[in-house]
Amino acid sequence: MSKKASNSSSKKVTSLIRLNKYISNSGICSRREADMYISIGNVTVNGKVVTEMGYKVKIEDEVRFDGARINPEKKAYVLLNKPKGFATTTSEGKGRTVMDLVSKATASKIRPIGRLGRNSLGLILFTNDEKIHGKFTNSKHGVTRLFHIKLVTSLKLEHLKTIEKGFKHQGKLIAVAAISYVEGAKKNEIGLQIKNTGNTIIRTIFSHFKYEIETLDCVGIGPLTKKDLPRGHWKHLSETEISQLMML
Repeated sequence: MSKKASNSSSKKVTSLIRLNKYISNSGICSRREADMYISIGNVTVNGKVVTEMGYKVKIEDEVRFDGARINPEKKAYVLLNKPKGFATTTSEGKGRTVMDLVSKATASKIRPIGRLGRNSLGLILFTNDEKIHGKFTNSKHGVTRLFHIKLVTSLKLEHLKTIEKGFKHQGKLIAVAAISYVEGAKKNEIGLQIKNTGNTIIRTIFSHFKYEIETLDCVGIGPLTKKDLPRGHWKHLSETEISQLMML
């Protein structure tokens, strides 16, 4: 092996971590117990079962224990009040993204839960906690998000009632958790709760009834609100807020 190749190999080794340590650092069990679980095939790396003792992985590898993805990084929970003009994506080359806004929040590799359109506003939760990601993407339960929507024209009461009951669009049932007029405002301002992690369903609802959305603002995610969080700013969740999310 050439000296150049040897140096290159050495650099790669420094970026690797033993699989049992990766599991232990994730808080699952001790290293000795991890070895046992690895030997009986309870652990996969990038979709493949690994039973080899001493196997090494990269931090960014997808490691699953009993089917659930685990992460040895310190858990981080960041809440952003998104302004307009930022895409909700972790991909590069997409112009300004929400990742630019939270780049200094933590060294952990957090990612957003759900999406807000580039011109939508409001709350986005970022975390590297797969359990929290699972709570939001659970197709049966999910986590409620509250939106403040302003339409170009007033929403007719009959349409509000139809949305509240649920309706079929292109053969698919469209249902929301709750909908109402915003108290003290004109009839073009609506409060809408959904459990879907995106906001495509909202645009589908109002385009179905021929309404144009002027502004769409996510003002609540489960127990989390925009209180004391200015537009364009982020914060770390408190222990109380994290506990509330865990109990959902």
